[in-house]
Order: sequence, then structure tokens, then C-alpha cells
Amino acid sequence: MAAALAAATVLGFQAAANGAVFGEEGPTPNPPSVYSATGEETGPVKSEVQKLALTDKGHGEAILSQRDTQRFGLLGVSWTDPEVKIKGKIQARSRDAETGAWTEWMDLEPYPALLDGKRAGARGSTEPIWVGASDGAEVRVTDGAASGTLPAGLRLDLVDPGAPAKAAGDLNAENTAFKADAPPTPTGPASTAPRPTIVTRAEWGADESLNNEGPIYLPGGKIKAAFVHHTTDADYDCAQSAALVRAIHVYHVKTNGWRDLGYNFLVDKCGTIFEGRQGGIDQPVLGAHTYGWNSESTSVSIMGNYTDKAAPQAALISASKVIAYKLGQYGVDPAGKATLTAGATQNNFFGDKFTVGQTYSFDAVSGHRNGFNTECPGTMLYPQLPQIRAYATGSVADLKVDSLTGGATPVGSGYETPGPVTVNWSTSTAPNSLIHTFEVLVDGQVAATSWGHVRSASLTLSGYGDHTVAVRGTHTSGKVTTSAPVTVTVPGPKTYKPLTPTRLMDTRSGLGVAKAKVGPAGEVTLQVAGKGGVPATGVGAVVLNVTATGPTATSFVSVYPNGTARTSASNLNFTAGKTIPNLVVVPVVDGKVRFYNHAGSVDLLADVTGYYAKDTSGSTHVNLGPLRLMDTRYGTGVAKAKVGADSTVDLQVAGVSGVPADKVTAVVLNVTATNPTAGSFVSVFPHGTARTSASNLNFTAGQTIPNLVVVPVVDGKVSFYNKFGTVDLLADITGYFTSETTGASHINLGPKRLMDTRSGLGVRKGAIGADSFVTLDVAGVQGVPATGVTAVVLNVTATNPTSGSFVSVYPDGTERTSASNLNFTPGLTIPNLVVVPVVNGKVNFYNRSGSVDLLADITGYFTK
Repeated sequence: MAAALAAATVLGFQAAANGAVFGEEGPTPNPPSVYSATGEETGPVKSEVQKLALTDKGHGEAILSQRDTQRFGLLGVSWTDPEVKIKGKIQARSRDAETGAWTEWMDLEPYPALLDGKRAGARGSTEPIWVGASDGAEVRVTDGAASGTLPAGLRLDLVDPGAPAKAAGDLNAENTAFKADAPPTPTGPASTAPRPTIVTRAEWGADESLNNEGPIYLPGGKIKAAFVHHTTDADYDCAQSAALVRAIHVYHVKTNGWRDLGYNFLVDKCGTIFEGRQGGIDQPVLGAHTYGWNSESTSVSIMGNYTDKAAPQAALISASKVIAYKLGQYGVDPAGKATLTAGATQNNFFGDKFTVGQTYSFDAVSGHRNGFNTECPGTMLYPQLPQIRAYATGSVADLKVDSLTGGATPVGSGYETPGPVTVNWSTSTAPNSLIHTFEVLVDGQVAATSWGHVRSASLTLSGYGDHTVAVRGTHTSGKVTTSAPVTVTVPGPKTYKPLTPTRLMDTRSGLGVAKAKVGPAGEVTLQVAGKGGVPATGVGAVVLNVTATGPTATSFVSVYPNGTARTSASNLNFTAGKTIPNLVVVPVVDGKVRFYNHAGSVDLLADVTGYYAKDTSGSTHVNLGPLRLMDTRYGTGVAKAKVGADSTVDLQVAGVSGVPADKVTAVVLNVTATNPTAGSFVSVFPHGTARTSASNLNFTAGQTIPNLVVVPVVDGKVSFYNKFGTVDLLADITGYFTSETTGASHINLGPKRLMDTRSGLGVRKGAIGADSFVTLDVAGVQGVPATGVTAVVLNVTATNPTSGSFVSVYPDGTERTSASNLNFTPGLTIPNLVVVPVVNGKVNFYNRSGSVDLLADITGYFTK
């Protein structure tokens, strides 16, 4: 039976407009009711009550013998005179329509008399009991009075709740996404608390033909208190809740003779809130719930009988929500007191006496028993009222921003981002259902909104400079809490200032840092601002050529801004005994840069070749290539011959292969040394200037080493110097910097890992085979904007190569040229910085021979 009930109810809840259920074949009529005898309703339910007279056996006894009935879901016993009380026992049992099993005898408690006033046709009755789909009943009544007489007109009322004409979807489903649609404009007073989700009468299928008198509103037009009730002894599944509400509605009208359902609101044990008495959710509707006090109060009834068990938390929370909303319309504190005028002379459950016309103090949230002589809302629910009050007056406690991710990098006490940011927050308030919404505030304005169970939101900051980011939480009580703000900086575009290469650090000699190798998990911090031509202020990033030499173990080095958290990205990856150089573009936060070594010990060298200024006084970047400008093996660009010991070759770059003849301040070259006969180094420097001690490539005999070089252009040429032995040199241009403002400016980002073929990060998992490539999305990823990006700056590492090969990195959607970015031999791990144009948001990585794993870390991008 339970399965059938749930299936039918869910189908009903999922019905579309016009009372249709949509399946694979299109709309079909509503399914038959599991309660109705015929199940033929397709429009509004015209509810019927089976009225079965009891047989008076005399001596204060009456029975309804066990019999078959039409299907029903709720039962109760009633009698003609509502002011007559039965002091004995009223018991009933029912037969399950599916299994045929009879229930145990159930005690029925009499309803308080005249809850809806003295009305023609009103009857006395018991509280109803929900029994689910049943088709048989039996009743026995024994009066405990000395007279041995029972009231006239005793009968058993059996209510078929029927099926609703229009369903509301899954009423107990959690909200999974914030809906930004504005709610309908209320016609009642605005509340200090948010209006919770409430299933309307139309949604739970109220038979409005029963309500031909129209609503009545509180005489003073103001709600001063809320009374909490229980409804009926009911062992129900929450999928049956709407049917239970319909049954109570019918019972109150057709059995009790009331004008409508008595309660203003009902809450099931799963926390779904239902609109009760007709007249408007936001209006002060006069209910029939707490005799003597209805004219100044509202009511919430938790569906079930809580004499022997406590109400579930979900029900308490939802009751607090609707109470906070209703009392908040009239400025009433749910934790406070209310002064009410008695509408009747009577006693309450505790023996307190009330006289009509006199005023009395109540808790603003009280139980039915506080105003009337009844056990309602139940022995176990009544002690839970303080919890309802606490929920109705709570706040979003300990709200704080935990971190910013999704493009944001910690910088000092704040963060820096090129725009994208994910805000993560926490609160000690639990459960989530006590929180209505969260709002992310940027500079005090709402930038994103989410439901109360959400703990993060992603957005994009616009406008360069400092911004404040905070989170504002609204409790279901209406109280608002705002976290402490966090400062987030969106740095403006930076322009490039080339410098004559200058050595800033050498751990072998103690230049710039202490004289000592950097040990395992060790770090050194280098002052760069105010050194080697770098200004003391206004620097966004420095361009360093970093060399690792004499490593005792396979390891990696990460270079990152001082004062920020180091990420998993690396700049140099090397094996024991190998000398590896790489160009690094590293942001400057407090004028210093940190160098971290993972394993073993290693000496580190750093030469500055330029910096990015936080203004437009520098040069802008123009993508070009990659195009090969020089190859000493074939005589491309220079004479066909190896570069000898202590020798220099000069390469014309201005006016060549798309490079303008003038206004070029620096070129970006990928330089490769191959076939060296001795351990040596190569320095690339502006022609016509004095060479410094800085180097760009350091290598051993027989080693092939690439490195990106950003070299100033003074007279249109660039010089390449080799220290020892002989070596072949290759140079591929990937772009240039110009004093014109037509190029792109640089935005710091990262370093952040975008790709790792070993784990499948960014691309498929697996080494790249011979004559194969992989394509990596870069636009719209890890803080890179989806549009407006002209090039990305990637640190690419080749590892685990099975043969000598090269890797080319080039824009997706373009033809690959003969230029290469990484050249390597089997078993070697080689890193290199790459500035690659972005054409359609993607970048390709091509491997020539064997197989190789590739890693790519982004350090920034260029944008117009």
C-alpha cells in the first residue's frame, strides 16, 4: 500500500497544468485516487464523507459493527450537539485496503468545542485519525458518565481525500539552485523575516466549493502571537501529506461544520509547509484553532500526534520559519511576550483561569495548552517550543570568508586576481535549512546570491584596483549577518621594460642570498625591487632567467612571489647532475621573490632581463610566429658554422620575418643549444652593448638545452656569446615588444598547473606519442578570460621521453611551423617558458618522436 500511495502521490505532484501527467506518450489523465471508490475525478475533487450511524446499545454504549466501506483515508466520530462531552472511551479501527489487515483499536480524543464559534450545523467530534487507504471500519463508544447516556447523532465519518485537480511538483524536494525570479508582490505587510516556501491551497488540491463564506480577518488587523498545535494521530508518509491536509480540510468543514480548515498553516514531519485557512498567506486570517484567542493570533499545526514522540527537527525548523514570517509582519519578537485579550471564560491545561475581556500575558510563541484545557500540542512537542522560538530568532553565526580561489591568489593579507574569483565561506549555524540565503557583496553591492545550503559562489570582478569582498547571510528569522571584508586586487595591465641582463643571485658565491646550496624543501628569498635596474616601486612582475646547477637529486624548483602561498606549479624540473635553465615571469608583491627546492640540494642562479611596470610607460607585446630566425647548422640568419669558444654571432631581428624595423624594444626568442663539445654557457644580449656575466643557457657536452629569452633590441640586432667549446644555436621568434601602444599588455596569473598528461589534468591521460599532439583549453580556464586574450605564458616541462625529440607549442587552428620549444634526449626532463598566441581559446602541443609526458603551468597572459 505504501508503495502504491507514494507512486500515486508523486505522479499527482508532478502533474502539469490542466491536471495532466506527462509521460513518454504525452499527457494522460490524472491516475485514479487510491482512496476513492471509483477514482474517476479529473477536475476539482468534490469530496464526500461516508456517514455511518452508530447503534446505541444502551447503558452508555454504542457501536458500529465491523463492516465493508468505500475507500477512505481519515476517520473520526461526531455527534449532533458540539457542546456535549463524552467522558468515556471512543475507539475505532480500520482495514487496510491493500492487505486486508485490521489495525489495533485506536483511541479518539474529543475536539475542543466551538473552536470556530457557534455555527448552525456545527457538530461535536473527536480529533480525526489518518489511517491511509482503507475499506473497512469498526467503532465502539463507552460513556464514563454516571447517567450512562451518550449524545445523540453518533456517527462515524470516513473522509476520502481524493486526488488533487492540480499538483505542485515534489513538495518535499530541497532547493538545489537559487532562483533569482522575484517573488509575487505581497498584499499584506512586509515582514522582517523571509517568506518560506509554502504549498498553496491550489497546489495541495483544496476543494474550494466547500468554502462559500469567504475569509474573515482579525478584528484588529494585527497578529500578536502564534499558537503551535498538533493535528491528528497519523502514521503517514510525507508523500501522503497533501492528501492528509485535504482530508483534514474536508473533516473540519463537513464533519465539524466549520467555515474552513481550522489551522492557518500546517507542517508535515518532513518540513513541508501548507497553507491552511483561506484568505491569503500574507494576511491576518482569523482561524479556528485556539478557542478564546483566535482574534489576535495565528496558528501552525505540526501534522501528527506528539504525545509519545517528539516532532522531527525538519518540522520544528519549518514551523519556526512560518512563525518568524508571520510575526515579523507585525514587529513581534518570537522570543518575546504578547498581551492577549480573552475571548472566553475558561481554564487552560495548567489550571490557569481566564475571564472574558481581561488581558493576559503569553509567550509570543505558545502551545495550544497555554490557552485552552487540552494536551495539544502533545506531551513531547510542548517542551520543544523553546527550540522553535530559538530557531525563529536565530542568526547566521560565525560567518566568515574562508578563502578565495578560482583565479585568486593569496597576497599578503588579501588576494589578487585578474578578475575571476570563487568565494568560499563558512558558518557555525546548522542545519542549512535555518539559513535563507547568502549574498556575496563586492564593494558593498550584491554580486551573487545563493540558497542557504551553498558555501561558495563564483563571479568576476571588474575594474582595476582594490575591491572588498564579503558575504551576507540572511537567517530564516530575518536577521542578517555580514562577514568581515576581504581585500581583493585586480591589477591593471602591465607594460614591459627590457633591461640589460644582470645577475641578481648566485648561491655559489653568496650573491643576493646566503652562500649555500638550497636544501630539500628549502627556500631562499631574493630582493628584486630596487636591484639591477628594477625600480623600487610600481613593479608588477620581473623576468628572470633561472638556472639550476649541481643538483644532488632529481627535483624541481618553484619560483613564486614572496608573501603568497606556493602552488603545485614548478619552473625547473631536473635530474641529478644536470644543469637546467629556464625563463621565469614572476609577480612581485612585496619586492621579493622566493625560490623553493623540492629534493636534494642545488645551486641557483637568477639573472634579471626585464620587468613589467604597473603603468603604460613600457612596451606592449605583439604575437609573432613561432618562426625560425637562426640555425647555425644550415646558415639560417647567420653563417653556417658552430659558434666557437669565446665567440659571438650577431642576428638581425628588426625588419625581419614580420618584426618592424623600428620601435621594437625587445624580442621574445626561444633559443636552443645543441651539439656542444664542452660544458659551457650562452649569453644573449643586445648588440652594441657590453655583455654582462649573465647567462641564458648552461649546458654540458652533448646536451641539448632550450630556453626562452626576452632580449632588448638596441640597434636592430641581437648577439649570442658562447664561452667554451663549440655549439650550434637555433633561435625561434614568438613575439616582440614595441613602444607603440597597439600591442597587448601583460596580466600576472599563477603559476597554476593547467596540464599534466601523467594524471589526465587538462587533457587525456597518457604520454604523447610520435607525430602526435594534444589540445589544451586555456581561455576561460584558471582565471584566464574567455575572450580578449592574445597570448598565454606557459611553463612547459617535458619528462619521461623515450627518444630524442622536440615539442612544438602553437595556437590551435593554425599550421604548425618548423620551430620548436623544447628539444630533449631520452630520459631527460626539460622545462621551458613559452609565450604562445591564442587563436580560438586553445593551444596545441606536438611531439616529434617517441613518447613524452608534458606538464604546463600558466604564469600570465597578454590582453588588449
